[in-house]
Amino acid sequence: MHMHVASSIVTASLTTTSTRWTPQLWGVLLTVSLVVGLDALDVSMVGVALPVIQADLGLSTSALQWVVSGYVLSYGGLLLLGGRTADLLGRRRVFLAAVAVFTVASLLGGLVDDGALLIATRLVKGAAAAFTAPAALSIITTTFAEGPARNRALGIFAVFGASGYSAGLVFSGLLTEVGWRWTFFLPAPIAIVALVAAYRLLPDDRPAERTGSYDLPGAITGVAAMLLLVYTVVEAPEIGWAEPRTLLQFALTAVLLAAFAVIERRSPHPLLRLGILRSGRLARANLGVMVFFGAYLGFQFVVMLYLQSVLGWSALQTALGFLPAALIVAFGSPRMDPLIERVGTSRTIAAGVVAHVAAYVLFLVVDRDAPYVVGVLPSMILLGLGFTLAFASFNIQATAGIPDDEQGLAGGLLNTSLQVGGALGLAIVTAVLVAGGEGRTGPEALLAGFTPALGVVTGFAVAGLLIALSGLVPRRDRVPAELTLTD
Repeated sequence: MHMHVASSIVTASLTTTSTRWTPQLWGVLLTVSLVVGLDALDVSMVGVALPVIQADLGLSTSALQWVVSGYVLSYGGLLLLGGRTADLLGRRRVFLAAVAVFTVASLLGGLVDDGALLIATRLVKGAAAAFTAPAALSIITTTFAEGPARNRALGIFAVFGASGYSAGLVFSGLLTEVGWRWTFFLPAPIAIVALVAAYRLLPDDRPAERTGSYDLPGAITGVAAMLLLVYTVVEAPEIGWAEPRTLLQFALTAVLLAAFAVIERRSPHPLLRLGILRSGRLARANLGVMVFFGAYLGFQFVVMLYLQSVLGWSALQTALGFLPAALIVAFGSPRMDPLIERVGTSRTIAAGVVAHVAAYVLFLVVDRDAPYVVGVLPSMILLGLGFTLAFASFNIQATAGIPDDEQGLAGGLLNTSLQVGGALGLAIVTAVLVAGGEGRTGPEALLAGFTPALGVVTGFAVAGLLIALSGLVPRRDRVPAELTLTD
């Protein structure tokens, strides 16, 4: 009864012409935003702790990347299923269940003593996040009307992500000095707070569709294809790119992807309704965010290892070194609405990608013996500016014009592209890093692979720039940028 009342309050607040949001509306927004902040916090804390985890558990560089990519790949691979489930069962129900699983997986991750088990907990945690994220995004996009209200809400949503990342960097630096396990334990109490708040505040939504299939065959083939692709790319430098085993795995990946496409075409309730991709804005946003985040995740992995293993930085120094980028996003994102409304999403995305290209090039060419303010800080500032300009715009561009009953699908698709792109980018960069250091061990191997790995990161960013610029090409059927946010 209480939740039906809350739902009525939220619905009523959306019909008012007042620009002021009710406490109930703020409660819904802050609850789901806390979860995306938790996800970002978890990612940043693990990144800083990687060198210590590697030394403590005896992991190779190839195995170490699975601590990151195992999470983002299961996250991305199951997001479409998560979005579909939220549409069918109701966003609140899915959100609560997924946050509960996330909490348990966080606790288990800090208890295990084996690298394979640690990776397994990361896979489970990513799977839980795959159901939480699209539910959270679709709660926002169906609660706030398209236009200034939704854009403001998405900006706050992005701020929590940036703030979570910032907090994760600080906490990880401090906690890793005590023990890397604490970086896995910390998300658990925060997840419990989010779970209690969600139970009390989220409206009991009524899904538009009560029957239908969850398309498990599509989910299985899609996730299997992505896992096999990343595994093949990571292992190929050691096995050999032209070896029969590698070629067979690539062929099997292609078969699985083809099977996924066939299943989606024939399923009465597909995981991915292929017709949604006919939206040029949505397709461009998904492809763009895939390359954008793939480049960044590869950069973060390589640079955090480099700073600690080669330059001898402490975990705290490394965390603080990355902190300026996150702070810029946290302070800049809430102020992006007027700019996006004025120039359109395509222009802000293009500007953000240009900033990232410049950041990677600078880090690649600057003397590594230079002081922090010359060798690292300029790249961090540019990375922060890039995320501030591009990230909220990707979300707006991908969800604009999508019906409410497919907002879960659109949100899941965007996050799928983000996470799968991150996993693939990280896998490719790791493969180049390992291949560059072949025949060497320890810091020497990392140093030898550092430059080619960052070269690949820069190449990804340039490809992302080309995708972003394609959104600026004038078309006869195009609405001027100053008249729409979705250009």
